[in-house]
Amino acid sequence: MRKLILALPIVAAPLAAQAGEVVIAALGDSLTAGYGLPQGEGLVPQLQAWLDEAGAEVRLINAGVSGDTSAGGLARADWTLTPEVDAMILALGGNDYLRGLDPEEMARNLDGILGKAEAVGVETLLVGIKAGSNYGPDYAAAFDAAYADLAETHDVPLYPDFFAPLQADGEGVEAARRAYLQADGLHPNADGVARIVEEIGPLVRDLAESARAE
Repeated sequence: MRKLILALPIVAAPLAAQAGEVVIAALGDSLTAGYGLPQGEGLVPQLQAWLDEAGAEVRLINAGVSGDTSAGGLARADWTLTPEVDAMILALGGNDYLRGLDPEEMARNLDGILGKAEAVGVETLLVGIKAGSNYGPDYAAAFDAAYADLAETHDVPLYPDFFAPLQADGEGVEAARRAYLQADGLHPNADGVARIVEEIGPLVRDLAESARAE
């Protein structure tokens, strides 16, 4: 019996460490998937490295699919929100914008995903992008407002503009494009991803702590 009692802490230690891990699924498009980047340099692996260095017990799941719209994300939300998932980064809408899709439809799709996450008790960080002037000021205003409205409705934290860190030091648009985007002018290069991770990392760490407290 004494040997059994002495053995218990040895067995319990790894179980306790495992119990502290928070699993976060990153549901997104090519920006999440790491399009055009070598393995290890995309958003999810760089963010994982940032969280590891920060001492956060977090495991990220890359649920990014290149070309996905908000409708595609809604269609696979149930597959993403498996029982092991404690929290989610929701980063969709870029392809809706590139295709000029209705911002109201995008908002309905994102609302559906957030509703599914709430139903299974998954904490969510909503990540938006800012619309340009391609489709006029009314479209841009409706598109940008959708993220803020959803964050308020569902009471979730919002990171309003995925690309904002690329101009955080006051670089002009063209200078930032040359320095931090790939040749296609749409996807961040490894240096661009690193800047984004530095900004979004603390919010993801806070998301993990919120999920752990539930």
